[in-house]
Amino acid sequence: MIFGKIDYLNLLPFHTFMKRYFNARYKYGVPSYINNEFLSKRVDGAFISSVKAKKYNYINLGIIAKKEVLSVLVIPNGNYKTDNDSATSNILARILDINGEVIIGDKALKYYLEKKPNIDLAKRWYEKYNLPFVFAVLCYHKDKKLYKCIEKQFLKQKIKIPQYLLKQASLKTDIKEKDILNYLSYISYNLDYKAKKGLKLFQRLNSYN
Repeated sequence: MIFGKIDYLNLLPFHTFMKRYFNARYKYGVPSYINNEFLSKRVDGAFISSVKAKKYNYINLGIIAKKEVLSVLVIPNGNYKTDNDSATSNILARILDINGEVIIGDKALKYYLEKKPNIDLAKRWYEKYNLPFVFAVLCYHKDKKLYKCIEKQFLKQKIKIPQYLLKQASLKTDIKEKDILNYLSYISYNLDYKAKKGLKLFQRLNSYN
């Protein structure tokens, strides 16, 4: 299995799980790059941006914000500017009619922690639609049985991140360990009924734009 690995903090629990239980080779990149690798079938499975995932098989795992997310922001400076690393978040800002500079991932979390002015896009989505926002879902091309096994095993256990991995992540991102753990409390991975409603609504609204 070649898996597209988005090396952001929001997937640290999942990658910890994969390292422990499943054998995989990885291609690394930001969401927009991994989307292209998956669509070109150069990776077998990956968390694919919601805006690209509609036509593909996926399991009940995603990157989901129940309310706020802290790492998908708009810097309110009046001028709409996209983040090249993103696909879904750029469109979300447009759907919510929020002008400013879109910023995602670990750099956005660091910006948030510096307490600079920002608009949390997941929070705005929740305030408007009272639904979680799904940024990505785990898509696959083949081997459904394997991916359903990953889903079942991942969702049934609470993943504890080893101290050495937490320290590595902290050194890499320049974000304190306690802030990483607090941030992860805002992320859900279970694509449940409400999350699926939020996903379908976003995909429908995107088709109108």
